[in-house]
Amino acid sequence: MPNMQPYANPMYFMVLVIMLLPLMIALARGVRLKVYETIVSAAFIFLMFTGAKWQEGIALIAYCIWQVVIVLVYQRERQQHNRTGAFYAAVILAIAPLAIVKLTPVFSYHPSLLGFLGISYLTFKSVQVVMELRDGTIKAIRVWPFLRFLLFMPTISSGPIDRYRRFEKDYENVPDHNDYVDMVASGIHYMFLGFLYKFILGYFFGTVLLPQVAQAAMSQKMAMGGTGISWALVGYMYCYSMYLFFDFAGYSLFAVSISYLMGIRTPQNFNKPFLAGNIKDFWNRWHMSLSFWFRDFVFMRVTFYIMKHRLIKKRVHISQVAYLINFLIMGFWHGVTWYYIVYGLFHACAIIINDMWLRKKKKSHLPSNRWTKALAIGITFNVVCLSFLIFSGFLDTLWFH
Repeated sequence: MPNMQPYANPMYFMVLVIMLLPLMIALARGVRLKVYETIVSAAFIFLMFTGAKWQEGIALIAYCIWQVVIVLVYQRERQQHNRTGAFYAAVILAIAPLAIVKLTPVFSYHPSLLGFLGISYLTFKSVQVVMELRDGTIKAIRVWPFLRFLLFMPTISSGPIDRYRRFEKDYENVPDHNDYVDMVASGIHYMFLGFLYKFILGYFFGTVLLPQVAQAAMSQKMAMGGTGISWALVGYMYCYSMYLFFDFAGYSLFAVSISYLMGIRTPQNFNKPFLAGNIKDFWNRWHMSLSFWFRDFVFMRVTFYIMKHRLIKKRVHISQVAYLINFLIMGFWHGVTWYYIVYGLFHACAIIINDMWLRKKKKSHLPSNRWTKALAIGITFNVVCLSFLIFSGFLDTLWFH
């Protein structure tokens, strides 16, 4: 059997599209084959966890039961009492499996038995639902729609992170014929663009070029006696940044493509991030579903909490603290290692400095033209690439191994 991990090879797409054809034909006629879609989705999710990954499949089942119980119990609690303590408990319990998976490598050489492919993205969805139940933007949750949202097959492994209300609206409102034809055309376009990104450009930068540049950086380090910054290390920084973008953006395009074929407008994850004019603009373009999730469910809530309890007087200091907390959590989410944590703090500091600069620029009436905009893009690009060098963990290998 060919590798049936999501979007691993062209054979996966061939089999998947063939299986989706009946669903696509029905959608073109204004009908969603819900039972057939469920069967196909379940089959492909099952194939993700066959063979050596069967334990991850068991963990996924246990995880879903856990999250369903938390959501239903909290929903009932909110309807009857709406206590703040119950809300915090529900959020902590929803995050607990992911926290255990992330922290286990710190204390053990063996990965957690609770881990499975996609646990982070399912956790983002679960916590989102709990928080929106608290806010009242989600009035009620039923088991099957919640599981359908949680286990949406195209995005289960690595996102993009959709929103429950937006997803349900797409699912229940089948597009008309012309809209669906446009969605299929867009889906095919995204699929071929994903092939270019992931299997050609991502392969070139990550598999062909990156090992050579890494070896050159290691050799130059030895020649320089372990001191100084080599040109090969700078080359590694740019090469890894290109690989990271094309590989992940290609993967995200595949998820969006298959979603469109299934009649669901899953949001895009990338919007020309290397053309960002500042670091805040970058986070409005890079891994957007994640950055917007952190903005809405971490940054804004931390800001509101500080303001409500009057912990900090100056608004500018409130946002600075919120940025630090937001990106520190994001760093820990990637992993409990120094370079992920430093990566998060690096971006928090970059945004704080950027905000200070924008305030100064506004007061000073500095010039703004195509040359200053090009300079801003160039500076942002290099700052981001430096952060990706930290994120890659290569400095850990270079300095400490």
